[in-house]
Amino acid sequence: MQEIRRFALDNAIRHGGRTRDGAVLSKILGAHQELRSQAREVSAHVADIVRQVNGLGVQEQRAEIAKLPPIESRRPRPQAPLPELDDAVRGKVITRFPPEPNGYPHIGHAKAAIINSEYVEMYGGKKILRLDDTNPEGELMEYYAAIKVGLEWLGITYDRVKNTSDDIETICQKGMRMISTGSAYVCTCKRDDISRNRQDKRPCKCRDMPADKVQERWHKMFEKFKPGQAIARFRGDMNSENTVMRDPALFRIIDARHPLVGDRYRVWPSYDMAVAVEDSLDGVTHAFRSKEYELRNELYYAILDALDMRKPRVLEFSRLSFDGMPVSKRILRDLISRGHVSGYDDPRLLTLEALRRRGIQPEAVRRFVLSLGFTKSDTLAPFEALEAFNRKTIDPTSVRLNLIRNPRQMIIHDMPEAVSLANHPASDMGTRIVHPGNTVFLEEDDCGNLAPGSRLRLIGLGNITITGTSSGLEGRYDGDKMDDSTPKVQWVAGTEAHRIRIVIPDMLYRNGEHNPDSLHEEKGLVEKYYSELEPMSMIQFIRFGYCIKESAGRAIYTHR
Repeated sequence: MQEIRRFALDNAIRHGGRTRDGAVLSKILGAHQELRSQAREVSAHVADIVRQVNGLGVQEQRAEIAKLPPIESRRPRPQAPLPELDDAVRGKVITRFPPEPNGYPHIGHAKAAIINSEYVEMYGGKKILRLDDTNPEGELMEYYAAIKVGLEWLGITYDRVKNTSDDIETICQKGMRMISTGSAYVCTCKRDDISRNRQDKRPCKCRDMPADKVQERWHKMFEKFKPGQAIARFRGDMNSENTVMRDPALFRIIDARHPLVGDRYRVWPSYDMAVAVEDSLDGVTHAFRSKEYELRNELYYAILDALDMRKPRVLEFSRLSFDGMPVSKRILRDLISRGHVSGYDDPRLLTLEALRRRGIQPEAVRRFVLSLGFTKSDTLAPFEALEAFNRKTIDPTSVRLNLIRNPRQMIIHDMPEAVSLANHPASDMGTRIVHPGNTVFLEEDDCGNLAPGSRLRLIGLGNITITGTSSGLEGRYDGDKMDDSTPKVQWVAGTEAHRIRIVIPDMLYRNGEHNPDSLHEEKGLVEKYYSELEPMSMIQFIRFGYCIKESAGRAIYTHR
């Protein structure tokens, strides 16, 4: 009971003081799979506690949760354990997840966050969420919030949350040190000339400028130079076969207003400068990042050597991508601006918000990510692989309901007044009472071969003998005796039919081309019980697939 109350309080605090039965129940059953057979009894306890919690003010909720002990993690270990870490001391491993707040988090971010989190659980220690906000031109408060909401949905919490912009002055001081020691210089060459010189392995004239002139230019970056007129560059090796080391940029001038610090700063560090300094300052022991950054490791360590700073161990893993489903922030922004998708929560996308809206569960994402292992080999995964993990997660708690998409009406005589239908064939999720009346709707495809005298069985109700077809289907209720030879069909009571639309997402791209038919809707009739379910409830419509209830009149197709 205490654990249910803590889940309810935590969820309410995150959602403005209100929580829902379904959200708390899914948390409890996810944490305690052994309780799924007792879902009906647990649901009653949850409903009672949710009413109590919703009756409290937010401050009362916060005060109460502070007194409760933390929920002990019961997540199963990964099926394919992550490899051991070199130089890892139990209890002292520190990892960080450093997303840039320039878009909504997607499943690639989930992979990085989960790997970081799992290693901390393996070894103990701490994990840091550091929002890498050093490019004010592309960052919005909306994205800061979206990252935190996405991570909360994944169930990942952090020992420390910070922004790189918190440390801009410290990072700039490190830049000044590199200028004064000759490890960096200020270049005023045009961008095209810099690019051409790097390609040709040719140093520019700025590289050999006297130290006092370099320092003068450094100070002018903060006061006089305009964006694009000067950058601070690392003094690397222009002959290196690793193009990253050919005097890359460390600082640049950006006059855009920053979402957090406003106009206080105009000189901003590059990713390479910021991540190296921040990892060292934050005490990170093991820094995980995707394989695309592998060539940048040499620069990462060279910057820390130049500053005589502690060096974390950097490890790379493969990027995660799905055929026909892009995750690139640039592509996503373009899709939204062109109206090809409705927003970052469009169910065709792989953003965490879109996956949540589609009915993909966070535990399924975690299991899927861990099933891939820790490898540098590029991973182009079929979406069906994620679906398989999700299916196992949601099946035990998804209500089974009938759906009729192409309805044909049948009048049936001598029907029972009411029938009790199980909400799940295996889990104890209670029952629902249906009043069939004398009219039901069947699928058109199930009616093609009906003739007077033929029989069919309405699932959960009983047998029907067809008495007429000429002026419309008519039948007579013929008891509930099981007969394996009788076709079994789904049905919806005519007096209780509830109309809904089902949004069905498909792949956005096929063979590299945008798929204009990647989203369509189907109309259907469902049982009245649908209207009693909470939004975000998972449902398996029989012979159709798993869906998530979005509203009274709309559901979103999840997968088969």
